[in-house]
Amino acid sequence: MAHLELEGIVQRYGSHTVVDGVSFRVETGDIACLLGPSGCGKTTLLRCIAGFEGIAAGEIRVQGRTVSNPERRLPPEQRQIGMVFQDYALFPHLTVAANVGFGLAGFVREQRLGRVSELLAVVGLAGQDKKYPHELSGGQQQRVALARALAPRPQLILLDEPFSNLDVDLRERLSLEVREILKRQNITAVLVTHDQHEAFAMADEIGVMSDGIIQQWDNPYRLYHQPANRFVADFVGQGVFLPGMVIDDCSVEVELGVLQSRLPLECSQGCEACGQGCGVEVLLRPDDIVHDDQSEMRAEVRHKAFRGAEILYTLRLGSGVEVLSLVPSHHNHAIGERIGIRLDVDHVVAFKTPARGFQASTQSIQFHR
Repeated sequence: MAHLELEGIVQRYGSHTVVDGVSFRVETGDIACLLGPSGCGKTTLLRCIAGFEGIAAGEIRVQGRTVSNPERRLPPEQRQIGMVFQDYALFPHLTVAANVGFGLAGFVREQRLGRVSELLAVVGLAGQDKKYPHELSGGQQQRVALARALAPRPQLILLDEPFSNLDVDLRERLSLEVREILKRQNITAVLVTHDQHEAFAMADEIGVMSDGIIQQWDNPYRLYHQPANRFVADFVGQGVFLPGMVIDDCSVEVELGVLQSRLPLECSQGCEACGQGCGVEVLLRPDDIVHDDQSEMRAEVRHKAFRGAEILYTLRLGSGVEVLSLVPSHHNHAIGERIGIRLDVDHVVAFKTPARGFQASTQSIQFHR
């Protein structure tokens, strides 16, 4: 039995459907993530799980118990669900200890103090109990919010954009720390974020959402290397679509050479097995294009972004198409320089395009975020 189960969830605001038939399950101790752009329905879905909103169709179950369906909605305070909000929602007039112990009113004093002390140690804030929220950094406030959510020993933790108010370096570090805390406590959790780096750092499974629908529910590795559709490929990671021509059902030719696919290529003509001459657009990630001084294939450096250990180069091919390449930073090339490159592609990702030649297709190249 899954710890959390959503089956056919629909939620509407008037005539506008915000969540449209969403189903997924989260096993005990796993961390799941709803990832997507603003307005995709992910926060609404989290609020439905928490009990802040009802649902128009479907059913939500926590440890086998139905907590929401169209006829019945269990109140949030009866669901044994902890919530960590985007703005932390700490009480400014209460100490750290009082904030963490706020949900423990039913405990005797010794039990409450013991639980608070235990959780402050778990989140790395031992000795900070007498401070007030304004005396803490953003990362420390987030830890207090997490400790408060964990205090009543909930069955499930929900995290709504918990790191969005933090700077990038702290966000990445804290997301790893929070994952470690949840795993040590064997807590089942659902995270909502628009940041794929947070999702990859924290989650065991990720549901990429768009227009109220989960486009793909998978682990981070498969989302990146085997996206289910064009939206997932575009939203997750960086890269460029390059026009290609199918040679057979497992081979496709692009300007940089012939790629062998581990999976049958999706054919633009709608046939079961791609035939020779079908047109596709092939996704090339920055790590698919390798710098190689010995290669006869050359590309012109158009832009460069220094990232410490690596440089992200934008390279122009002979056709005028631009691609991305992630290169160790000791290979420091000037704008306008021509450098050797080669393909090193483990997973071929290709999507349908109208069948046409390379020159015509170059006009429809789309860049990834």
